[in-house]
Parts: sequence; C-alpha cells; structure tokens
Amino acid sequence: MTFLRKKDRVLPGLPITLGFTVLYLSLIVLIPLVALAIKSAELSPAEWWNTVTNPRVVASYKLSLLTAFYAGLVNLVFGLLLAWVLVRYKFPGKRIVDGLIDLPFALPTAVAGIALTTIYAPKGWVGSLLQPLGIKVAYSPLGITIALIFIGIPFVVRTVQPVLQDMETDMEEAAATLGAYRARTFFRIVLPELIPPLLTGFALAFARGIGEYGSVVFISGNMPMKTEIAPLLIITKLEQFQYAQAAAVAVVLLLISFGLLLLINILQRWSNRRLRTAKGG
Repeated sequence: MTFLRKKDRVLPGLPITLGFTVLYLSLIVLIPLVALAIKSAELSPAEWWNTVTNPRVVASYKLSLLTAFYAGLVNLVFGLLLAWVLVRYKFPGKRIVDGLIDLPFALPTAVAGIALTTIYAPKGWVGSLLQPLGIKVAYSPLGITIALIFIGIPFVVRTVQPVLQDMETDMEEAAATLGAYRARTFFRIVLPELIPPLLTGFALAFARGIGEYGSVVFISGNMPMKTEIAPLLIITKLEQFQYAQAAAVAVVLLLISFGLLLLINILQRWSNRRLRTAKGG
C-alpha cells in the first residue's frame, strides 16, 4: 500500500518540496533579515538603544503604525462593502469596477502619491473645498491615512470576495423566511463566516501600510516629529551613510510589525476554530 501511494504521486515528495521551500525562504527572507540584524549589531548596546529610542524615531514609529492601523480599519469596512456589492449584485459596469479594485496593485506607488497630493493639496480639487472648513489633508497624518487606504483596499476585497462567492445563501433565505431582519441575518449568519478572511485582509493591508513609502512620501510633507514615517526616516539615514542606525530602526520596526501580525494570525486561528466548533455543534 505504501509503495502504491508513493508511485501514484505526481508531484515530488516531501523531502524535495521541503528542501526547495527552505532554500527559497532562506534566500528571499531569512538571510536578508539576518544580515539586517548583523548590520545593526555594529552599534554598541548604548548606541543601539539611543538610536531606536530617539524621540524622532519613536514619533515615526507611532505615525507609521497608527496610520496603517486606521487605514486597515477603514479598508476592513469598505472592503467588505465593495466585495459584497461585487458578489451579490449585478449592475452596468460591474466588470470595470471589479478591474479598478486592482488598480493600486498595478499603479506605481510614486504615481499614486503624486496624484493624491495633487487632489488633496490646499489648492487641489478636493483640498481647496476642505481648506475653508479647516480640514487639512495633504501634509498631515490624515493624508498619510488616505494614501494607505488607497493602496490597501485591494487586499481586503480580494480576500473576502472568494469566500462570499463560495458561500451558500440557503441559511440567509431560511432566516428571511422565518422573519429575521436583514441586519440580524448578516451579523448572526454571514459575518461569522467572513471574520477569518477579514482578519487576513486587514493583516495584509496593515503590513503593506507599515512599509509603504512611495505613495506616502509626497503627501506626508516629511516633517520630523509630525508627518515623517519610519520608512522615510530609514531612507534618510541611508542617504547620510548611517547604515547601522538605519538597520537598527528597521529591526525594531520589523519586530513590532511581526508581533502585531502574529497577534492577528492568532486571532484568525481562534476565529476559525470557534467557527468550526459552532458548525459541529
């Protein structure tokens, strides 16, 4: 029986595929990260600590993390709404709208940043209307958040959309037949099924937002302690030939990002387990 199972396999077995996986991860992910840590270790412990706890560096951490988090929350809501409309409704131009969702993937980030700055600058199309109201978008954290919303929305839509397409509507129709309100049907039947892909989309958008540079650098204004993001600060240190300091800042940002993504993955696994338990019960 064992011989037949091995013979019937079309793809290579575990040793070969595992070897290629480890090699790929080592070359693309692990070795660069180890090199980054080694480069930051060129600093003495005191220098390393002073670098990563500098008020300017801490402010850039906070700005990058908070704007990426807020943008992820916005994308969580509107990404679900867009995916719902694309899956559940038919309307003229649906394919065009579906294609536009992927535009942030194809559009160079620098082009996106210039376009957003042109629109939301004080003399821009939208900025000129918001300026009299006292709302400043460009060269502010709000502008950074909008840029991250723009580049992060496809992650949520494309992770939720396949789940909605595969979801049966029998339970929804049964709930409607029994007199359940639409809101109750959505929150009790549909939403639990969508929590895992929503968390995945949020994690992807959040991770992309933390490391985003091209679309943010133009609209942020790059003011230290105010609108300077962590990736820009790293680039600034590299331009000043402070390679070890730049590596130290990058290592801390990497650790913070990894910890937050690990927490999101734990929540995702917990929601998956809870959903399977509910179905089994």
